[in-house]
Amino acid sequence: MEIGGLKVGDHVVKEEGDRRHLIFACKDCPYGASIADDLHCRFHIITVLAEVEADILVLSEVYERVYGEAQTKLLSEIATLMQSFNVESVWSYKHLGKSGKECEQYFSQRHDTLVKIAHDELAYDPILSYLTLLKELKVEDSKLKVQGKEYLKCSKPYLETLVYLKEAFENTALIAKTKDFLIKLRQIPDTAELYHSLFEADVKPSFIGSRLMFKEMESLELLDEYTVKRSTVQIFAHPSRTENLYFINPPEYTLSPEQYFVMSKTREIVAGYRPGKTSLSTVAKSRRYFERLYESTIKDVAKENKITLETSDIIELASIVARYTVGYGILEILLSDRTLTDVYIDSPIGSKPLYVVHSEFGQCQTNILYTQGEANAMTSKLRAMSGRPFDEAHPVLDYDLPDIETRIAIIGPPLSPDGTAFAFRLHKITPWTLPQFIDADFLTPLAAGLISFFVDMQATMLITGSRGSGKTSLLSSCLLEIPQNTRIIIQEDTLELPVPYMKKVGFNVQRLKTRSPISVSKTETEVAPEEALRTALRLGDSAFVLGEIRSTEAKVLYEAMRIGAAGNIVIGTVHGDSAYSVWDRVVNDLGVPNTSFKATDIVIVARPIRFAGSLKRNRRVVQITEVKKHWSEDPEREGALLDLMLYDARKDNLELMEDNLKESELFEKISKTSGLTMKQIWADIRMRAESKAFLVKIKNQYKIPKLLEAENTTVCKNKLILLKEKQLKGNGKVDYDDVLGKWKYWVKNTFLKRFVEI
Repeated sequence: MEIGGLKVGDHVVKEEGDRRHLIFACKDCPYGASIADDLHCRFHIITVLAEVEADILVLSEVYERVYGEAQTKLLSEIATLMQSFNVESVWSYKHLGKSGKECEQYFSQRHDTLVKIAHDELAYDPILSYLTLLKELKVEDSKLKVQGKEYLKCSKPYLETLVYLKEAFENTALIAKTKDFLIKLRQIPDTAELYHSLFEADVKPSFIGSRLMFKEMESLELLDEYTVKRSTVQIFAHPSRTENLYFINPPEYTLSPEQYFVMSKTREIVAGYRPGKTSLSTVAKSRRYFERLYESTIKDVAKENKITLETSDIIELASIVARYTVGYGILEILLSDRTLTDVYIDSPIGSKPLYVVHSEFGQCQTNILYTQGEANAMTSKLRAMSGRPFDEAHPVLDYDLPDIETRIAIIGPPLSPDGTAFAFRLHKITPWTLPQFIDADFLTPLAAGLISFFVDMQATMLITGSRGSGKTSLLSSCLLEIPQNTRIIIQEDTLELPVPYMKKVGFNVQRLKTRSPISVSKTETEVAPEEALRTALRLGDSAFVLGEIRSTEAKVLYEAMRIGAAGNIVIGTVHGDSAYSVWDRVVNDLGVPNTSFKATDIVIVARPIRFAGSLKRNRRVVQITEVKKHWSEDPEREGALLDLMLYDARKDNLELMEDNLKESELFEKISKTSGLTMKQIWADIRMRAESKAFLVKIKNQYKIPKLLEAENTTVCKNKLILLKEKQLKGNGKVDYDDVLGKWKYWVKNTFLKRFVEI
């Protein structure tokens, strides 16, 4: 019988990252696959370790027992010790005592004892071998006390050999650790108890490559715990590390042997299935179909092997098999945790655990060791799904996984000299809303009201910030402020904005997907950003959103804005850290003329803030700046960048620059085009601000986080607009305080009934 290409009892060494895995095929072995429980298993491993080098031991049967580097080293040292004893022949004549008839009477027994300690017993039970050695030293010490110098003269070489063996044993980590246990115990236990304390394997299904590590958990501080896809997630703080730890414990790592057997047999049966002409993306969408297929197979396998399974067990096992056949394996759990924003697998794969970025706890090291085999399978799947090449001539593959709302970038040699590496960016399935940002202290209610007003007044806005500053999330919240009677065209090279969700809650959105900015494929068929933009401008009167301004499309966009071809609100993001850096990037790097850049009305800057040098990054809007129109060369030097709101880190507050408002050209323009007085403009802004702050207050008062999701804030925003519109039609003007009062009454007495009994 063979397991993974190995016959039963065989072994093989495989390289994973920079570690050597010694894998034994243990299925149907006459002895158990456990170092702690079976002395024959120890013998087999130690004798093999005497011939090969290994960092990690894997005993593979229905499931795998994985022994880490520290545990493998314990046995490797014993194998080296056994080899050295063999080479030195510590049981040879010269080691048994002084020559002569009076001494040779002891040689036979001494020879047998040394062979037992240094050879026969050592490979099976090194701890017992050491204890036997200690016992023999005590026996010899007793004989010396009784027989005196004559016995010492005859036995000195033998005694020296015993002392040498004792020192050699105690120089190994296994015996050093054993001594620590023996000191703490009042009596010598069965050696099996000692092996159980030293050799605790990580158990995982044999068809799953990733290994989970759960060491040192007792010394860690638990920060949070929750469940994702029936898997427990725990966040820990480490006493001596600046980054937190993210541990997962999926159900597939804690099944019974019978469940492992059924699941493994099921996977063997379904492994030969090929979806034929059906694309892998279609397979992914048919997940439930495959789970039902696997449930049927699991029932048959369990029945045939007389294994009793509950219905809930069958459903869970089918879900696990689907995860590792048509799904994304262990990564699927991470990519389903929407509190994560990024998942990183660095090269060389297998040399260090995966890293994740948690929205609350920052960058965390996981307890997952990914394998090269899994990486190869993932690469093949993504290459097939995308239809794009990935090889030395095309060392980058950038692709969106719409079924799990994730963007993935893979790099390989020669770009990544240490091997393949992955970066996953998880998109928020539901868009951030301005009330959610207020609740998270990302911005103030007044800033939210100001942004909402600018969107409604069709200002041209650019949102800037570093990666991870929240600029794309802020962009998505701005989209929700666009009136729902306005058509929206969104252009992205990576699908980060939650367009499908926006459509579900009533927005009229058309999305354009353009060529990836990091693709190096020579067979690329996607449309270039600048060509897509020219097409978008011909698709009728629409609000236009550009996911990120990166390259030559900037010239096309600004030319369209300058001549009025965009026709409506234009919003986009661009990398930078201030309003001035946006001008520098757009004009000096992307080649947009100053005269065209003046089409920008507002620049919003987001930035991660580390208060008092703390390790924690807090995302904040730090600047809302108007771009004035009367300047020629440098907008900052000529006073054309007018700060409307600026962030003060000492107060953790985004403050209104009231003195600067007198110089605003944008408010004057809005007043002329809308007929609103400055008093009415600010009444409108404050009404929007207070309405969003009120939703946050209600959410916290009644503990309803869902209240601030887009599906609900959109309904509330629409109600506010309709109340305002009703007054305009009836009175020709708006009493903003009256509108806000009626809206608050509606929220508390009508809308809130959707969530709680009032």
